[in-house]
Amino acid sequence: MNIRNLYLLFIGALLISVTSCKKSPSGNGGSGNVPVPPPTGKDVPAGYGDGATFFNGGKSVIFNIYAPGKKSAYLLGDFNNWKATSASLMNNSTDGTRWWIQIDNLDPSAEYAYEYLFDGKIKVADPYAIKVLDSANDQYIPTTVYPGIKAYPSGAGEVNHIVSDIQYSAPAYSWKTTSFKPADPKNLVVYELLVRDFVATHSYKTLTDTLSYLANLGVNAVELMPINEFEGNDSWGYNSNFMFALDKYYGTPNDYKAFVDACHAKGIAVIQDIVLEDQFGSSPMVQMYWTGSAPASNSPWFDQTNMHPDAVGFQLNHQSTATQDFTENVMKYWMQEYKIDGLRFDEAKGYTQTQSADEGSWAAYDAGRIATWEKYNTYMKSINPNFYVILEYFAANTEESVLANQGMMMWTNLSTPGEQATMGYNDSGGSWDISGLFYDGYGFTAPYGLISYFESHDQERLQYKNGMYGNSNADKSYNVKDLATGLKRDELGAVFMFSSPGPKMVWEFGELGYDISVNASKTSSDDKLGDKPILWNYQADPNRHHLYQVYSRMIRMKTHNAAFTSTTFTYNLGGAVKVIQMLDPNSLNNVEVVGNFDMNPQTASISFPSTGTWYDNFSGTTINVTTLPYSMTLAPGEYHLYSNTALKLQ
Repeated sequence: MNIRNLYLLFIGALLISVTSCKKSPSGNGGSGNVPVPPPTGKDVPAGYGDGATFFNGGKSVIFNIYAPGKKSAYLLGDFNNWKATSASLMNNSTDGTRWWIQIDNLDPSAEYAYEYLFDGKIKVADPYAIKVLDSANDQYIPTTVYPGIKAYPSGAGEVNHIVSDIQYSAPAYSWKTTSFKPADPKNLVVYELLVRDFVATHSYKTLTDTLSYLANLGVNAVELMPINEFEGNDSWGYNSNFMFALDKYYGTPNDYKAFVDACHAKGIAVIQDIVLEDQFGSSPMVQMYWTGSAPASNSPWFDQTNMHPDAVGFQLNHQSTATQDFTENVMKYWMQEYKIDGLRFDEAKGYTQTQSADEGSWAAYDAGRIATWEKYNTYMKSINPNFYVILEYFAANTEESVLANQGMMMWTNLSTPGEQATMGYNDSGGSWDISGLFYDGYGFTAPYGLISYFESHDQERLQYKNGMYGNSNADKSYNVKDLATGLKRDELGAVFMFSSPGPKMVWEFGELGYDISVNASKTSSDDKLGDKPILWNYQADPNRHHLYQVYSRMIRMKTHNAAFTSTTFTYNLGGAVKVIQMLDPNSLNNVEVVGNFDMNPQTASISFPSTGTWYDNFSGTTINVTTLPYSMTLAPGEYHLYSNTALKLQ
């Protein structure tokens, strides 16, 4: 449906404001008089993969980096006073693609910083580092969030520079929940959040303490905006630079593991948002092959020219074997090291080598892009068959249906019709038509192929739109701009969103009617990416609390009753009175949802599945349907969710 492609208009403007567009690599020059010896032609010992691998009880490490085309490589670090000498010269593999070195006589209890020096002039951290030290930003991370960050080494001798860090004796984590099984995708309800804007401490420890709130809401998955290392501290996280390192701004690796563990103990899956479409200028992979203005033509990973109109960083070439290997290693690392249950891939439509100058051609059917995602999906499912693969795609329905029907889930933006419906506006084009909640309209056969939402990190908040622009009847006796009325309209929207089949997503605090604009921050009315006020006090407002209760009730009914996973349904979501009918596959408890989105009372004829007594799951009352269709008059904003008998809540 065309409404899904409206989202594309926002992506470029959003990420451009993360930092300056296509940020160039920071200074990384080394000494120009370092000797460049001939390659040694010696292969990496078997069993030692990319990055740093300890052995010999932590007394020895093999450092191994993929860097084809380089003439020389040195390992610099705490263990050799950051000097390029014959002892720090790395071996070159026989095929010329890898550089490696073994360092011995290390202290297993110590922590070591290091980096690579290529061709006597390019200093970079390890792309496979699981921890980095940032001279510009680490000093601003509170010790309460990440205690004991190693001081940036003076020997590195660079300003605004990043080096790698290894520690053999880093505390291990003992997992407590070992048999977690994530929800069936058909029942998936995701809660998307940015750690920084959800808890004031921006820490995993505090986030773990809030899990009862999410468990009581009933969601069965939490999706975190990017948490791997990104440029700076205070960010949405889409300006990625190190894909294996957990960003220290939110806490330690064990803090994050404890969070994942606690989520699993409460039946909540953990999904990470991740950026593998591009990298920013501080990425060592960008810096290793750099012309001064763009990635060099001999880069094994990056395109020299970005392939699509919304590009911000430097685009990875996903038809390159080197990029595919790197991407799959990133996927495997987070899946195995942190036991996460899914990945949401930002800008998934950008995994293409077909260059497009405009949004329309970029979104057109692309067989090469399909093949790339089929390969990655197969790889992830080979590690964990139940792994959630969520794609921010927004391409042609004919293309998305291929991927959705293979088990991948398409992020589906219904913010515009959702906002129009809750505000109470419709135009000649049917702008409040929320039929996009149903997967069949896209050509999908899999009911789990569509993960739809009215709000996300990118979209405006429903209650902000209600309060600023809501409609009213002629005498203003019913006015969506009034807070209590606006919140009831949010309830109306939630009832319909959760009543449609397939996975759904909630943006943080939408269940409380968060009404600060997405474009505002604590300090500015025009700062989309800035810190947002964290308003837990909303829970004390009876009307907001009631909205939370409606969300919770809808989520629980959706996840505990077979009717909501049915593939037998009818819906009419284009008019003022909107209707959804879901037929229980077991013919036990059918569902009829009715709501009036107009500003005035409306009378409608409702085709219930059958005559008889129907139970209202919100009021607790019943109606007796004696003839079909059944005539109902609904006040503005009035909604009902009927079933043959009371729906299960657990």
